[in-house]
Amino acid sequence: MTTKKLELATIGGGCFWCIEAVFQEVAGVEKVVSGYTGGNAPGKPTYREVCSGLTGHAEVIQISFDPQVISYDDLLVIFMTSHDPTTMNRQGADVGSQYRSVIYYHNEEQKKIAEEVAKQIAPYYEDEIVTEISPIGAFFEAEEYHQDYYKNNQTQGYCSAVITPKLAKLRKMHADKLKKAAS
Repeated sequence: MTTKKLELATIGGGCFWCIEAVFQEVAGVEKVVSGYTGGNAPGKPTYREVCSGLTGHAEVIQISFDPQVISYDDLLVIFMTSHDPTTMNRQGADVGSQYRSVIYYHNEEQKKIAEEVAKQIAPYYEDEIVTEISPIGAFFEAEEYHQDYYKNNQTQGYCSAVITPKLAKLRKMHADKLKKAAS
């Protein structure tokens, strides 16, 4: 019996509720945790502190994935097409550095792949890609009520107006990379 060797990917593309919902549908993704990283405030930041924009942290998700099922490259392509990587510190109505488009790499190989994916995706956008590519620092898990947010709040206004359309786009663009629906 072989045990899976999972890898980590840490990304931010606006509100973590949105990208968490996207990656929970991707085959090979074992776990998605919403959290914060990239800041400079001492100690574990709270949601309120991160939302103030004063801590420097970004809202991110940390993905545990099986590279035998989904490659890091494919995860990043899904990421780069599930948010707008051309807007600085903004995704839709969410504005501030905590909503920046960012890939936090865990090793040099991930850094190279992130740079290559950004380069390959660039021609598909009219504006320049502004996604930050930085080494991962301390990762802080977000408060419990942020975990599985879409699954637990699908009828909430933000979810139906913002997240549901993102999931429809994901299902159309990346159907071959998604978990199979239960029959």
